[in-house]
Amino acid sequence: MRTLHHPDVQEIALDQVLSALADPIRRVIVGQLAGGHDDQACIAFDLPVTKSTSTHHFRVLREAGVITQRYRGTAILNCLREEDLAQRFPGLLDAVLAAEARRDSGSERRTGVDQGD
Repeated sequence: MRTLHHPDVQEIALDQVLSALADPIRRVIVGQLAGGHDDQACIAFDLPVTKSTSTHHFRVLREAGVITQRYRGTAILNCLREEDLAQRFPGLLDAVLAAEARRDSGSERRTGVDQGD
């Protein structure tokens, strides 16, 4: 049986997690998994990148400890490590997801005119 390496909870490093979550494509993946869609195959994500680039993004998230991946037949299933991240860095994932939601809702309201704050 093929397995993939995942860092133990105590090995998850803040710098790696933040670096992984800095990319907007990876935040889309995390957001989709956080939306209650555990155990999604990589092909279930509608990402605007090539398959090889998509594979890279999933690997970065896994190696940073943000997601787990496991084989089911020829598919790789993905799951967000919400509990592990909450244990290691309380509130971090929630803050990132909330900021992403605000960014997404703000982009829908933008008119293209800078109105200042």
